[in-house]
Amino acid sequence: MNSNPKVSIVIPAYNVAPYIGETLEAAFAQTFTDYEVIIVNDGSPDTEELERVLDPFRDRIRYFKQENRGAGPARNVALRAARGEFIAFLDADDLWLPTYLEEQLKFIQSDNYDLVYCDALLFGDSPIAGRTYMQTSPSDGPVNFKSLVHYECNLVTSGTLARRQPILEAGLFDQQLRNGQDFELWLRLVRNGARVAYQRKVLLRYRCHNDSLSSTDAVNKVVRQLRLFERIVQTHDLTPGERAEIDQMFERLNAEMEFEIGKLNFAKGNFSEACWRLKRANDFQQSLKVHAIILLMRIAPRLLQKVYFRLPGRTVEFEEHRAD
Repeated sequence: MNSNPKVSIVIPAYNVAPYIGETLEAAFAQTFTDYEVIIVNDGSPDTEELERVLDPFRDRIRYFKQENRGAGPARNVALRAARGEFIAFLDADDLWLPTYLEEQLKFIQSDNYDLVYCDALLFGDSPIAGRTYMQTSPSDGPVNFKSLVHYECNLVTSGTLARRQPILEAGLFDQQLRNGQDFELWLRLVRNGARVAYQRKVLLRYRCHNDSLSSTDAVNKVVRQLRLFERIVQTHDLTPGERAEIDQMFERLNAEMEFEIGKLNFAKGNFSEACWRLKRANDFQQSLKVHAIILLMRIAPRLLQKVYFRLPGRTVEFEEHRAD
């Protein structure tokens, strides 16, 4: 293992014993070879099995353990220990193509960028498997505060290569965030003047898990996004223009929240509550489609409900939403 590598590969590990062996095989199959691999066990409950999988790689990795604190703190441990000029983030269930590091290094050095990311092929047991990441989460236009906040540019962490020094200067990952800590760091880097770019080459296989598509899970997702933006408002000294962009997102997310709760009530047959929630969603962000749904719900709610559940993939768990 090179004591002064060009690249440090950072892998947090939590409940990934079934996947991490394949991930490491892909990492060690890179055409570019001047790197180190740092794995941080984030208090994983499958530590015994994880370490059995890691045994054949022990002379080629640097291995750290900590109590469970989340992916952000685990990555921070690796970042502080890293010796490379560049950091390549990799989740323990994703797979790089053999030319990943070679192509990413060539790209980041082509115009002296601070951070670059690539496209990925989605695979796994999800309905979106077979598509690319940029087909489902596109990146359009320059990467800046506004495009990140409005999800016009979307980074996949396992496809991200960055210079280590700007990350250290930005203060690493926010250890108070359990979700969205990577997004918050990208936003902070951009605010600090980091130059970020993306290439549309598919250099990664990004594993998708078959998460539930219920309205309760959709509500929880919006709750997490709202908490993330609230944290950004609390911890960043935003300019008036930046705060205006965040406020627009609050409005959009509140509309999504009301819409998803409305769908949940509609599925349960609580039509008056559903109408009220959908009307509130429409008050936040006007939509002719939502307006038409409200009218149909008032005229023929049972018929609309039957039609809804006949659509492919329409399932709803009948439970109250919870703020994870």
